[in-house]
Amino acid sequence: MKDKVFDKPIEKKFEFDEAVASVFDDMLSRSVPFYDEVRKLIIALILAQEGEGKRVLDLGSSTAKFLLDLDSKLTTKMHLKGIDNSQAMLDRARQKCQALGAEIDLEFADMLTYPFGGEDIVVSNYTLQFIRPIQRPELVKRICEGLNKEGMFVFSEKVVFEDKKLDKQLIDIYYSFKKEQGYSEYEIAQKREALENVLIPFTIEENIQMCKKAGFRDISTLFQWANFVTFIAKK
Repeated sequence: MKDKVFDKPIEKKFEFDEAVASVFDDMLSRSVPFYDEVRKLIIALILAQEGEGKRVLDLGSSTAKFLLDLDSKLTTKMHLKGIDNSQAMLDRARQKCQALGAEIDLEFADMLTYPFGGEDIVVSNYTLQFIRPIQRPELVKRICEGLNKEGMFVFSEKVVFEDKKLDKQLIDIYYSFKKEQGYSEYEIAQKREALENVLIPFTIEENIQMCKKAGFRDISTLFQWANFVTFIAKK
């Protein structure tokens, strides 16, 4: 289904409800630059260290697109799990998994209280940015503590820049990208308003320092397009 969520006046702040869930896959592909390529990159990275019984946890798994794509490429039996606090997203994810016969564990859960432990790989694609900044460092610390030895945390985030002029230029470039994907100026403005104080990005350095303080030994960037960045943090 094509994303038309913001082609009419908004009545509330952005939330992952049924209206968003019904068009979410289209929204991601058209709203996040190189989203599909980044997803394939992360999957390739996981496949490079594929192993029997390894555990992969996707935070904010939404409609399970990432996990389903990963599952379709595995040659060994790995445990794939997704957690989300949107029932609408989980309902759609379960329907897709059932239709494709995919054995993926899906759970309604809040990542802030989720009991991390025993994971080899944790993935978070554009999810941390919706967690309140004051709560984010403790969450990343708990993710690190829960990972098995040499485990990794791969996460993608929208970022801001301390150089305000550059930040504004990149935002304008991003809005031009969205127009090229078929979004109107009205839809872009509506979504921007709905996301205000809901999506709160960090700088690249703030994300790296957060991971270091959480206990990760090595943090690198895997991909960047303007103000969209994918990080990898190794335990």
